[in-house]
Amino acid sequence: MPHLPEITIDSSLRPRLQQGHPWIYRNHVVSSERLRSGQWVRVRCGNWSAYGLWDATSPIAVRIFSRTAVPDADWFAERVWEAWDLRATVRDAVLPTNAYRWIYGEGDALPGLVADRYGDFAVIHTYAESIAAIVPQVAAAMRACDHELRGVAWHSRAQDEEESDAPRSASLRSVWGELPPRDLVVQEHGLFFHADLWHGQKTGLFLDQRENRRMIESLAAGRRVLNCFAYTGGFSLYALRGGAAEVISADIGRGLAEAADQNVALNHLPAQRHQFVTEDCFALLDGYVKTGRRFDLLILDPPSFARAKGNAHAAQRAYTRLNALAIRCIEPGGLLVTASCTSQISPEAFRTMLAEVAATTQRRIQIIHDAGQPYDHPVPAAFPEGRYLKFLVARILPMA
Repeated sequence: MPHLPEITIDSSLRPRLQQGHPWIYRNHVVSSERLRSGQWVRVRCGNWSAYGLWDATSPIAVRIFSRTAVPDADWFAERVWEAWDLRATVRDAVLPTNAYRWIYGEGDALPGLVADRYGDFAVIHTYAESIAAIVPQVAAAMRACDHELRGVAWHSRAQDEEESDAPRSASLRSVWGELPPRDLVVQEHGLFFHADLWHGQKTGLFLDQRENRRMIESLAAGRRVLNCFAYTGGFSLYALRGGAAEVISADIGRGLAEAADQNVALNHLPAQRHQFVTEDCFALLDGYVKTGRRFDLLILDPPSFARAKGNAHAAQRAYTRLNALAIRCIEPGGLLVTASCTSQISPEAFRTMLAEVAATTQRRIQIIHDAGQPYDHPVPAAFPEGRYLKFLVARILPMA
């Protein structure tokens, strides 16, 4: 093995690193050489050591990959195969599903990198400059796992906030094989979706809500449904298939109404029971409160309200205001479905927010379902940051 640069870390981090936390922030680096992003380094913290990738620009200076050796092709092949094997249940589901997260960064021991499978294509996302160094090895390992792949594409994003909702520019690059078409159709639990892998949000769809969308189907029969922050209508499709009497999808994004209508038509769902409203969801809910419009099932799945820890308080206030407006639009005994993808808001803080809303709106809120992201987004025991998605279903009742 060639000589590796060594990084010395503040000894206070040793317990966390021994448990398996994969991040070392720059302010915890005691000493280092002048290094370029993407260099393998050996990290020492007392008598603890590991191997990681150095990043010259990110607040996260080192991402830990292995305790035993610098990762080689065989190491990457093993990690990618472990991730592939975990998703077997998704691929073998009774209702066809061919869109899922194949690699979930830190959750699959490949920090800073995610990869999603859409039909016969895979899209890799990297979230730090240093991670570009491992893209060819990961792509080669993916090809070895899945011989039905037609192409592996790569989109890099210079940020550490993995679960961003910002639209992307058309910057997909081919690592191997074909680039995905501009209008790709995939399946999720038997429903068809247009997936824009070039310009859409995330890597094309919000795959982390897959199982939560399916739950909406089981709740929707006969109900009047309002789906706020609907994007291209994912929750709305499941509500329609579940027999909802009426579904209103709402989002302010340009072109989303047309995209949602295309998804409804693609699945031969009753278009006469679906309406798309292009409007800011806060303003829409405020208007419904004032006019007395009520729903039996109201869904809130907003984009992240915070990109950094310093914004957590403002995010909590935004969730409080949003949920208070929504609850005033729900019939007694109706259901609120509320979600948060803001990693800076913990599950406990999200439930506390609902308790505060119950007090201000003079309602009883019964939480009947509490979930997060599905199992293709695994969370290491020592990395609570990986548990970013909160998804609650609550019954709303008058104060007793």
